[in-house]
Amino acid sequence: MSLKHSYTLLAPIYDAMVAAGTMGIRKKSLEQLGTVSGKKILLAGVGTGLDFEHLPSGADYHGIDFTPAMLKRAAQRIKPDQSITLHQGDVTDLPFENEEFDIVICHLILAVVPTPEKLIMEVERVIKPGGEVLILDKFIRPGQLAPCRRLLNLFIRHIATRTNVVFEQVLSHAPKLKLVNDEPTMVGGWFRRIKLVKL
Repeated sequence: MSLKHSYTLLAPIYDAMVAAGTMGIRKKSLEQLGTVSGKKILLAGVGTGLDFEHLPSGADYHGIDFTPAMLKRAAQRIKPDQSITLHQGDVTDLPFENEEFDIVICHLILAVVPTPEKLIMEVERVIKPGGEVLILDKFIRPGQLAPCRRLLNLFIRHIATRTNVVFEQVLSHAPKLKLVNDEPTMVGGWFRRIKLVKL
């Protein structure tokens, strides 16, 4: 089953599965944005728009997702005073120009796509020098055995998400992105709140 097909099936129940458990960590991650007036911001893998209620006003937001069913739900979350444009497309092959965005937000997407290395390379491409990348996701650390997570990955990687992604390995594919903050945030540090800056 492709991820596009599985997330089409999951769309009607996605919020019930994910919203309550991730609301607090989404809000905490987005508090890092600060003042965004005049900035152009990309939400990669926007899903059903669960981040929208926590976005500060004043920016030109663009959200992209592979699944029309998820985007349809996201559209219903856009408030009248928000400037959010939705795009259907592949986050590992972004339909945007080089250095187009001031900030890129990657919430719960790097561990979903089959090739997170391609996504981080695309993020590096579309963000301006000095721009920030906010990442929120579940990762195992280099050398961490995590046998249960690795075993779980065999069963769910084609349905919903991957549980064996090593962030440091992914980041090595984007040498212009520098790690400036990395905090454990949930499930004993499995989930991490990460900030990068493009050199």
